[in-house]
Amino acid sequence: MIDWLQSLTEKDRESFLSFCKQISSPIQMYLYSRFLGFTGSIVECSEWAVKEFKKRNFNGIMEMEIDSMQQDIAKLREAIDLGMIKQDMGASRIAMLHKELRGTIKQLNDEKHLTDKQGLILAVADRALREMLLIFRDDPIEGPLEEASMAVWTKILQEES
Repeated sequence: MIDWLQSLTEKDRESFLSFCKQISSPIQMYLYSRFLGFTGSIVECSEWAVKEFKKRNFNGIMEMEIDSMQQDIAKLREAIDLGMIKQDMGASRIAMLHKELRGTIKQLNDEKHLTDKQGLILAVADRALREMLLIFRDDPIEGPLEEASMAVWTKILQEES
């Protein structure tokens, strides 16, 4: 991966590294690198991304938060059963915690759907642009077509970010 990065033009390298700093999905990084000519595996790209970009796993944090909320609800129910908290107060607290729990679950689910959608859009764009470049290989318009493909790829990235 490092050798491949060194082989890129300064403009492409800066664009790729900037993209990687913003995106947390190794799949999207891999698709962009393939578009730029990377021939390695997704595992290689993912391992490089983990080493280069220390990013927090927000999905993991939200999943831990969901687990914590579920434990809080269970403790609250237990306190109600033991008579430590009045039933009417406990019921309203449980309702509030359930509402917060559902909101967190929905947010996590929405994030996963968005990431999946972005990955699919990038995968289709990558495939379409590669096929087009293969069709016009060794054609006089190959150079301008590569430039146009890069412009299209950049526009897609900007719209999906």
